[in-house]
Amino acid sequence: MRIALVHEFLNQFGGGERVFLALKEVFPSADLFAILLDPTQLPEEIQGLKIQTTFLQRWPVWLRRRHRLLLPLYPLVVEQLDLSSYDLVIVDSSSFGKGVLTRADATLVCYCHTPTAFLWHYTQQYLEEQGLSNISKTFVRKILDYLRIWDYQAAQRVDFFVANSKNVQQRIKKYYHRDSEVIYPPLFFHAEDNKRAVGQKRLGSYFLVVSRLSRYKKIDLVISAFRKRPKDQLQIIGQGPDYERLKRMAGPNVKFVGFVSDEMLQKYYQNCRALIFPGEEDFGLVPIEAMAFGKPVIAYQKGGLLESVIENKNGVFFRRTTVSDLLDALERFEKLESRFNPEEIKESIRQFSKEAFQRKMREFIQRVTQKKI
Repeated sequence: MRIALVHEFLNQFGGGERVFLALKEVFPSADLFAILLDPTQLPEEIQGLKIQTTFLQRWPVWLRRRHRLLLPLYPLVVEQLDLSSYDLVIVDSSSFGKGVLTRADATLVCYCHTPTAFLWHYTQQYLEEQGLSNISKTFVRKILDYLRIWDYQAAQRVDFFVANSKNVQQRIKKYYHRDSEVIYPPLFFHAEDNKRAVGQKRLGSYFLVVSRLSRYKKIDLVISAFRKRPKDQLQIIGQGPDYERLKRMAGPNVKFVGFVSDEMLQKYYQNCRALIFPGEEDFGLVPIEAMAFGKPVIAYQKGGLLESVIENKNGVFFRRTTVSDLLDALERFEKLESRFNPEEIKESIRQFSKEAFQRKMREFIQRVTQKKI
């Protein structure tokens, strides 16, 4: 059986790219595809892979990086991928990848990180974040209307959906009218490898944020809160288009670390007091990574984190994305800080291991194809 793995945009490294690598381990003989590839933004383990791309890869770099300008083209681009020789195509998708064309007798499986956010549940926020004039906004709305129709039709091409959380499963049902099976994405940092970090109650010296620096991640909320807590230290790991604005907002107690290796990231997890996660995520791998080191999470009580964070056991919730609510959560955390048990936190996320993800995906594929993988 010939297998293809399709990932949409390999131009950054995050949870979706980790899923792609985990799937590659399950299906080592699969051919690999992506819409666009930017090796400068990827670790060596992906740079060394043979990945087939689309005709957009031949376009100038300055144009490839302007995703907003290319939006109307993506349906055409993804349908140009030649997958006609494959019996099984697995797409891990948060936008256009599900629209690939396959043979009528081939099996198309979509591991869905989310239905395309800016077309469905995030449209209004997306338009506001673009800083468009009213005339431009009207034009972009027309483009989004066209893409929304295409996106729904593309979802009907999928034979089987796998959702990365119950939260996303509900969205798939609502927007695409499709059933799905939940298989949680893989945790790459193993709690068993971090016994020294989780086996002692040494309190860290700083709070930690690990995130892409984009407006929808709401890192500005955390910075605003720490301006009111000048004695507390905040370390922010990540890169993104909102860096300059966030940098201007930050006080002297906030440090921007930028991109770090996995090895360095683990050290930051080990030495923090808690991870702060202010945005709504489809699932949210970063909080689980922190919990693998026995660290509690201070999180916005919405989205996928409702499936991993347990109030007062491995974290503390705040219910509104306001500075006052986050400050209240920080105060509640400080009262509970010494009571959080690292071993209990580690145990609470055991179901999210990479081994569990790979086993469940292999079993799912065998079931739907009725073939031994």
